[in-house]
Amino acid sequence: MQIEFIGGARTVTGSQHLLHINGKKILLECGLFQGRRSETYEKNKNFKFNPAEIDALILSHAHIDHSGNIPNLVSKGFDGLIYATSATVDLCQIMLRDSAHLQEKDIEFVNKKRKKKNESPIDPLYTLEDVEKAMQQFVGVQYNRTIDLFPGIRFTFRDAGHILGSAGVHLEIEEAGNKKISLGFSGDIGRPDSPVIKSPDILRDLDVLIMESTYGNRLHSPAEEVEEDFSSTISKVINDGGKVIIPAFAVGRTQTIVYMLHKLFDQNRIPEVPIYVDSPLAVEATNIFRSHPECMDRETYRIFLEEGTDPFGFGRLKYIKKSEESKELNEKSGPMIIISASGMAEGGRILHHLAHNIGNSKNLILFVGYAAEHTLARRIMDGNEKVNIFGEEFEVKAKIKKMDYFSGHADQKELLDYLRLNQQNKLKNIFLVHGEEDMALPFREKLLEKGFKNVQFPASGEIINI
Repeated sequence: MQIEFIGGARTVTGSQHLLHINGKKILLECGLFQGRRSETYEKNKNFKFNPAEIDALILSHAHIDHSGNIPNLVSKGFDGLIYATSATVDLCQIMLRDSAHLQEKDIEFVNKKRKKKNESPIDPLYTLEDVEKAMQQFVGVQYNRTIDLFPGIRFTFRDAGHILGSAGVHLEIEEAGNKKISLGFSGDIGRPDSPVIKSPDILRDLDVLIMESTYGNRLHSPAEEVEEDFSSTISKVINDGGKVIIPAFAVGRTQTIVYMLHKLFDQNRIPEVPIYVDSPLAVEATNIFRSHPECMDRETYRIFLEEGTDPFGFGRLKYIKKSEESKELNEKSGPMIIISASGMAEGGRILHHLAHNIGNSKNLILFVGYAAEHTLARRIMDGNEKVNIFGEEFEVKAKIKKMDYFSGHADQKELLDYLRLNQQNKLKNIFLVHGEEDMALPFREKLLEKGFKNVQFPASGEIINI
């Protein structure tokens, strides 16, 4: 058996890990690489393997850095089945269509610039037609149900607690000569005390683990401090007449923020102020959340669902779908809260809201999630005094704040806790993925200190025999 690390290796985007088992090629994830436009197009367009040779794809969850290049894979010859949880299939229905729309819009913008330079136009990575074809290959699988994939290979999804439908993957492998391997792929690991969805179900009794390390060198803020910090931060900006602009992933983060605002509003801990969710994708995703109450945690049940209340809807909140309504937000004066995608500010309506509001010192840009290197969100977080939006330079005068608590990723302590049910002497190999060096390498040292052996941080293109 071999593991070929392709994407999501020493970075947090473009997840792709290729397993070579018993003559079969099984791809874990097929995500989009996100970052500088000049780099991302070529990386995403061209695979480092022949898509037609892939026998099956297993998808941990619907986030675009894990699922977003599936239509391109299918358009280039992959015709096997795509296994994901039922909620992930539902989310991919809307997210991949939205991604195709953004691809086409982005290429439109790029081709205008290329035309001015007398360069030939380029095609989008994929189209809506490619998405429709790809969706026909998806197979929805329930948590904790074991699937016989191929002779000697079966897998089970466990709830990863990251977003709705997210899963860790447990593969049970029997190779020639009766060699048995228990292999785990963590996917993205959620937080045990996060609101809305259930806590992670730990993969256990493993020989090999491919594990995310996004926050391997960071501890998130304590849960008990968060509500007070969040409410006081928002209240101060609103009372000073400013706007709170929250870039947030349409799936997962937006629903968590809306849930928190609903709770604080009901408790009179934030002022009465208009709240807008300006993302057609978030609107559709929220409807899918509503249709999967079986994935909700006890707190959500206790505070809202038991009383028949919608956790994602309340009086001061308005969901925006039409582009005309979105543009009207920029003409409105007075304090308000705007939640808009994308979380990394690399596309979507958030760019318009940043362009209109980043130059006003009364306003706050509140980041509630991770941003990869070279993304606009990362540049703002890192304190750049000037940033480019739509090719125009803007001075950053708004206040900037990052609240890591809302991250859907486990921190260092929670990642270590995830391993507590796996004995060091049985778990022979740990491969750290989905993490940059400053996070993964210190986490690797922590694991070695705790007695885990053979902890590796593979580079893209590295192939390891098990």
